[in-house]
Amino acid sequence: MYYRQFGRSCRKVSALGFGAMRLPTVDGDVSRIDEPEATRMIRAAIDGGVNYVDTAYPYHGGNSELFLSRALADGYRERVTLVTKMPTWLIESEADFDRYLNEQLGKLRTNHLEFYLLHSLNDQIWPKLKALNVLAWGERAVASGRIGGMGFSFHDGAPVFIDIVNDYDKWALAQVQYNYMDAFSQAGTAGVRYAAERGIPLVVMEPLRGGQLARKPPQVVQEVWSTAPVQRTLADWALQWLWDQPEVSVVLSGMSTMEQVDENLASANRSRVGALTDDEHGLIERVREAFMARRGVPCTGCGYCLPCPNGVHIPEVFMFYNDALVYDDLPRASMSYRWVEEENRASRCTRCGHCEPLCPQHIAIPDLLAEAEKLLTAKA
Repeated sequence: MYYRQFGRSCRKVSALGFGAMRLPTVDGDVSRIDEPEATRMIRAAIDGGVNYVDTAYPYHGGNSELFLSRALADGYRERVTLVTKMPTWLIESEADFDRYLNEQLGKLRTNHLEFYLLHSLNDQIWPKLKALNVLAWGERAVASGRIGGMGFSFHDGAPVFIDIVNDYDKWALAQVQYNYMDAFSQAGTAGVRYAAERGIPLVVMEPLRGGQLARKPPQVVQEVWSTAPVQRTLADWALQWLWDQPEVSVVLSGMSTMEQVDENLASANRSRVGALTDDEHGLIERVREAFMARRGVPCTGCGYCLPCPNGVHIPEVFMFYNDALVYDDLPRASMSYRWVEEENRASRCTRCGHCEPLCPQHIAIPDLLAEAEKLLTAKA
């Protein structure tokens, strides 16, 4: 296993981390983990050199932490950095901080976590937690020995990410969605570099965009990949793009099969900072451009169209619409769109015309919102 520096700390972490969110299940029920197979997988990964394991309160219907307490028995717990996350959306009072951490420590059968993350911070959750004095609470949790450090995972735009980084000088790590297709969205390359410059270790989630970058791509994209001077699997291309960057400490993979464990271990063993050539970087950029050419809306997510008088989350709607077209994956995009609150969906658009003059891309927003709503809510 290739090990990488964890920010400015003395800690070394495996290039590959195990994310316990997509474990094998029984009869397609996400809450029923196939424990014998999942245990075999996670122990094989650790035996192969993985020393970073990530989970969270809601994974597998709340059963991921319970599963890990058993899978990491027999000496495996002592071999890994164990990380879980606070269910921030459930926090209503300052007392909830201790309540959830203590519950999670009990589920994991441990009295100490190397890191505890504030889960899925954005421009709505972060102000709420700050108002409840979460930073002071985190320092008390560290002082008590229950956690080694407090970090956060993130889903929003780069300006929000930078604000969160600047709000606290003791972040233990930042976990971000990052891959070659998200280099200019979410925290993006700019956010990753900003945090790294301040010594914050970067943990990458969704390196394959939930598997989208590992599946057979649209023909126009495959034609670009076929010009590669060195043939790799699609997953290996995406992972090596991340490991090429010195700012990245560990790349999490939510592995679902033993085959994925074996393939990812092999990829991690080959990884090095700066290993990709200029030609290979150029190839990946052409792949990204081929994907992006399939977008239905040239939305950059700038947010100038907001706030919508009728509450529509315009950039978010267009993001899911584009995902359906770019990756030829309507089922996943439609499922994600169902998570958007009813009052923020495209169906709330009244064609008032407030947004169009504000759009730097001159997008016909009402017309395309109607198209997005029709596609994303279509019956299978």
